[in-house]
Amino acid sequence: MPRAHHVRTVRQRLRQFSVVAVLGPRQIGKTTLATLVAGAHAGPVHRLDLEHPADLGRLLEDPILALGDLRGLVIIDEVQRRPDLFPVLRVLADRTPRRARFLVLGSASPDLIRQSSESLAGRIHYYQLGGLGLNEVGAGRLNRRWLRGGFPPAWLAPTHAAAFLWLESFIRTFLERDMPTLGVRVPAPALRRFWTMLAHWHGQTWNSTEFARSFGVSDTTVRRYLDLLTGALVVRQLQPSHANVSKRQVKAPKIYLRDTGVLHALLGVADMRALESHPKSGASWEGFLLETIIDRLGLAEEQAHFWAAHTGAEIDLVVARGGRRRIGIEIKRTTAPRVTRSMRSVLTDLELSEVVLVHAGPESYRLDDRVRAVAAARLETDLRL
Repeated sequence: MPRAHHVRTVRQRLRQFSVVAVLGPRQIGKTTLATLVAGAHAGPVHRLDLEHPADLGRLLEDPILALGDLRGLVIIDEVQRRPDLFPVLRVLADRTPRRARFLVLGSASPDLIRQSSESLAGRIHYYQLGGLGLNEVGAGRLNRRWLRGGFPPAWLAPTHAAAFLWLESFIRTFLERDMPTLGVRVPAPALRRFWTMLAHWHGQTWNSTEFARSFGVSDTTVRRYLDLLTGALVVRQLQPSHANVSKRQVKAPKIYLRDTGVLHALLGVADMRALESHPKSGASWEGFLLETIIDRLGLAEEQAHFWAAHTGAEIDLVVARGGRRRIGIEIKRTTAPRVTRSMRSVLTDLELSEVVLVHAGPESYRLDDRVRAVAAARLETDLRL
């Protein structure tokens, strides 16, 4: 699949930064994206794969010798295997004139982020690659994308059964192979149980005490498990927005599994009939569209927040747009959207310019002076903030 938007953005970032790191879980499409970027590059391209023994050996022996004479675009895949390469990249990136730009691919890990940030401050741009977007698969396939998630192998599978067979294999490989590669020493069965518990908690506010009691470990242990899965880009902790209002506000993050295919595989949901009738259907829909909107608007982690008060008023997403203009986005699995008391309360409490209500119906239209209904299938064209 061409993924034109991502190719265009990564090429722009490579013109601005000496090093661009494309981060995301295995099989999300990082290597394919790099191949597409390389195909559009006018100069020489060099590729090194750190899972290939020959490439790994060259970089282990003398990385400056291996990389120093290369010109053009240098792609280094599976860079999480050698985070100690980042100081070398800093030396090469600072040469004048600049001889090469580096596109590095890997899973996000604490070591990767820490070491690259320390060594390459001001020289590196992080680009998180998510699953296939509605603009890539077509809005007419919205339900299939919701059910199967955005991993290309799951999306392209010939049947739902084949898609979920792949997703189950991905979960097992991720826990047994990828997490240990990132330095995680938690046994795979324990992390699988925790991940499954998170799936049943999807869309709710984090409660470490409840998780610790259910899991039979300490609060700090479950918090560490949560941070590990968040760092590996398979879980999102959506942080609360702390507005300057008098009401008592929720201060814990909301938890979402980033990919709905993985969510449904962990929940044992493998077709649309089972999904529509499942207790987590509404939360799954919310998480699916939340990821779609964050990707559509290009929001960084620190730009995406929810807001909730202990009185019950809440909004799924708060987005700042230039100066003091703030927009609230509410997501509902309904074909008959309406303005609620909670929306009116949030409009006043947060002094929002507008609330956008994303719904499951076919049309977009205005509901009130400052409330607009946008159809999920029309997000690409109608979500204008």
